[in-house]
Amino acid sequence: MPPLTHTETFQVRHYECDAYGHLNNANYIRYMEEAAFAASAAAGYPKDRYEGMGYLWLARETEIEYLQQVRYGDILEIKTWVDDFRRVRSRRRYEFRFPGQDDLVAQASTDWVYIEAATLRPAVVPPEMIAGFWPGETPQPAPPRDKFPAAPPPPPGVFKLRRRVEWRDIDTAQHVNNAAYLNYLEDAGIQVMNAHHWPMKRAEEAGFAIIARKHRIEYRQAAVLDDEIEIATWVSGMKRSFATRHYTIHRAADNELLIQAQTLYVWIDLKTGRPIRVPQPFLDDFAPNIVNEA
Repeated sequence: MPPLTHTETFQVRHYECDAYGHLNNANYIRYMEEAAFAASAAAGYPKDRYEGMGYLWLARETEIEYLQQVRYGDILEIKTWVDDFRRVRSRRRYEFRFPGQDDLVAQASTDWVYIEAATLRPAVVPPEMIAGFWPGETPQPAPPRDKFPAAPPPPPGVFKLRRRVEWRDIDTAQHVNNAAYLNYLEDAGIQVMNAHHWPMKRAEEAGFAIIARKHRIEYRQAAVLDDEIEIATWVSGMKRSFATRHYTIHRAADNELLIQAQTLYVWIDLKTGRPIRVPQPFLDDFAPNIVNEA
C-alpha cells in the first residue's frame, strides 16, 4: 500500500508576489510547510498532538525546482506524501500543479528531523507514527542521504553582508523560519547585483531578468531573535545562460555555520521569457565574484 497522500489548495494572493508579478520563491516553501502540517494532521498527528508528546519536526534540507511561472490569482494544488523514514529522519515530497492539469508547476522535497522539544536532540521516529503515514505497510529502509554538494572555494571577490534577525523572521519554534532564510538569500542576491553596478533597473533596461530555477538549502544551526548573521555569496559553473550561486550564512558572534545553499539561476529575455546568453558587460562587471574554473 502506498504512503498516505494529501492534497492542499492555495490561491496566490497579491502580497505573495514579487516585483515581476510572480509568486515569490520563499512563498513556495510557506505553502509546503502548510501542506505538510495539514498532511500530518490527516495522518492523525496535528500540531497540538506533537506539542502534547513533547516532540516536533525540524527541516534539515529543502530542495525545490521551479518549472512554470505562478501569478496573482492562480490556484495551486500541492500533492504531498512521506517518501521515506530513517531512524530520526523523514523525507517529504511535494508536487505543485494547476487544477486539472498534469504538467508540474514545481516539485520539491524536505528532509525533516524528529526532535525532542525540551532538548532539541534528534529522537527515534516511533513505529506507530510511521504506521500513520504508511497505513497497512512498513516502508522499506531508506538509502543514505546524498551529502550536500561541496561548493568551490569562494573567489577573492566573495560578497558579504550582515543583518540582524528581526521579530518578523521568527516562527513558533522560536527560531528563523525556513522560508525567511530564502528571503535572506534573495536579498543578498539583489545586494550583490547593486554592488557590481547591476541594480534591477539596469537589468530591466537591458531587457533581461535572472530567474531562480532550483534551490537547495541545508539548515545546520538555528538563528534566533537579534542574532547578527553574515551572508556570503559567490558564483560558479557559469555557462551560456545559467550559473550556480553559492551562499553561506554564519552567526557573527561565533562564526557558526547556520545554513549553506545553492541556487541555479537562468538569464531570460523579459519579452519572450526564453533563456539568453549572459551579456558580456554583466560578466565583465561580475568577474571578481565568479570562481575561475578554467
